[in-house]
Amino acid sequence: MADAKVIPFDDDRSRGGAQRPTRRRVATLRKNDPAAVREVTAMPAQQDGEPGVERAEPAPSAEPKQGAAPEPRGGGGLERRIAGGLAFLRRRLTGEYEVDDFGYDEELTDQVLMSLVRPLYEKYFRVEVKGIENIPSDGGALIVANHSGTLPLDGLMMQVAVHDNHPQERHLRLLAADLVFMLPVVNELARKAGHTLACAEDAERLLERGELVGVMPEGFKGIGKPFSERYKLQRFGRGGFVSTALRTGTPIVPCSIVGAEEIYPMIGNAKTLARVLGFPYFPITPTFPWLGPLGALPLPTKWTIQFGEPIPTDGYPPEAAEDPMLMFNLTDQVREQIQHTLYKLLVQRRSVFF
Repeated sequence: MADAKVIPFDDDRSRGGAQRPTRRRVATLRKNDPAAVREVTAMPAQQDGEPGVERAEPAPSAEPKQGAAPEPRGGGGLERRIAGGLAFLRRRLTGEYEVDDFGYDEELTDQVLMSLVRPLYEKYFRVEVKGIENIPSDGGALIVANHSGTLPLDGLMMQVAVHDNHPQERHLRLLAADLVFMLPVVNELARKAGHTLACAEDAERLLERGELVGVMPEGFKGIGKPFSERYKLQRFGRGGFVSTALRTGTPIVPCSIVGAEEIYPMIGNAKTLARVLGFPYFPITPTFPWLGPLGALPLPTKWTIQFGEPIPTDGYPPEAAEDPMLMFNLTDQVREQIQHTLYKLLVQRRSVFF
């Protein structure tokens, strides 16, 4: 009897959606058989020792077969996460981690702080990010954004937006007001997350090191404005951020944030109580302080963060940073671009919550 011919088949059983090729066998040629080859219809896989068909032995290989069933994710992935968590705890306990001269702890930010804020970013505010390609892949850049929301949650959302959407997963170093570093616990967390004091010296050092720096020039005037003035930009200070960008030759990236204005609609300001507590304002909203701690829960608005086209500053001479007219013009250009984008996003928005 002549040897039977075995047609190999694709062993891709674990690949979802792919149709398994029909397996055919060729019958042996028998003496005085009028047909040269007789084709047999599809049939189940042959068992060892079946007469008339030889079993094809796979070639030895050090690599796993293509199409073989993948390893279950549950065990290996969970084990890796546990091992990574234990290694992280060991480094924290033994002090084997790095902190820069500003107090920034990149590992703690990535592993813990970002993980705590990310559910708020993804599930609660459902932030949509546009124009992330306008942020450079490397080198320093100054991101200038509007400020609102009674509490500075917009800065944290912008920080997560840059890290999670940028192809290089870049970190945003925010410039914060003095009050942030006077509050217990908040001071330490802000330093660990990479925030630093809103001063020209710190901003220049970070930009010269190639960091992304975020600034909100409206300050308390923007975050503490009444709900009736929502999405109307306040004055951008004296243009100090433009002077910093000119000295370092870094581009300015305008950023517009829609959705933060409505999380705590500020309908009043208890100025006397604010002075007693040392705060720039004490907000009164439809839910706070009437509902107590429950009133401090932000409303689940839908957010959009759009990064605009960068404004280059490297073409100006070094003395341009001392030109008040140039700083005024560039500041007004950044402000107008942010305001125009805010109006455009508001027109496109279907609802405050959806």
